[in-house]
Formats: sequence, C-alpha cells, structure tokens
Amino acid sequence: MSLALLSAAFGAGERIPPAHTCDGADTSPPLAWRDAPPATRSFALVLTDPDAPVGTWYHWAIFDIPANISHLDAGYAADAHAGAIRQGINDFKRTGYGGPCPPPGHGTHHYRFRLMALPVDRLDVDDPVDGRAVERAAERQLLADAVLVGTYGR
Repeated sequence: MSLALLSAAFGAGERIPPAHTCDGADTSPPLAWRDAPPATRSFALVLTDPDAPVGTWYHWAIFDIPANISHLDAGYAADAHAGAIRQGINDFKRTGYGGPCPPPGHGTHHYRFRLMALPVDRLDVDDPVDGRAVERAAERQLLADAVLVGTYGR
C-alpha cells in the first residue's frame, strides 16, 4: 500500500464545500491518512492553488505532525504552534488555513492538499516560515507523498 490522503468533506476531484472556503466559515476540512512508510517520524501538509492568477498560491502549511497522528479534525486552529505541530504563513499573510477563494468568474480552481511523510521529527526551518519554504524543506526529506485535489469556483 502507498500513502493515502482522504477527506470526509469531499472526494478526489469533487467540489470543496463552501464551509471550507472564504464564502463560508473558512475552516479547514477534516483530513485523514493511512499507509505511511514504516520509517515515517512526522508529516507535513501544504495546500496550494496552481490555478491562481498570480501563480501557485499557498493556502496552508502545517508540519511537524507526529507520526502517531493520522488525521486533522475540521476547523484546525490557526495557532502557529499546537504541541509539536507548527504552521507556516500562507499567501494571505496569516498563520494557519486560508480556504479556497478564487476570483469571481475565474473558473474552477484545483486545490491540491499534499501530505508528505518524513523521516525526521522536525523540519529544519525557522519560524516564521512560509508555505513554499515548508514544502521545499519537506521535499528534501521525502519518504512518500499523497495528494488530494478538490475543486472550487465562484
């Protein structure tokens, strides 16, 4: 088996519910994963929109998720630190989750939740850190990754 990422709020390729966008409560969706490689010591997750008019937009970066955790509940707090877990600065210039918010009339965007299994307890990044730096640091340590794509348009 390979690493898998799922959400109870939407399936692969399906529309992300408005509650998880700027048109609703803008809370993170529930996410769960399974089948991490045995050497996994932590996870990192980034949410990007490659369809953004200015280029790839980072909506969320959450990392240093301990290997014994296999899900994130809906509405994860925006605190930069929650125990061992850290969060980066998104392209909205805030810590935590910033949901889909494509420009009206710009068509359907594809939101890419990418979970990365890592062989380290902590990423070697200094706070504050942005989503791009989190993804680059995680890619240098990558054991496996899984992607869940949801869509949204306004």
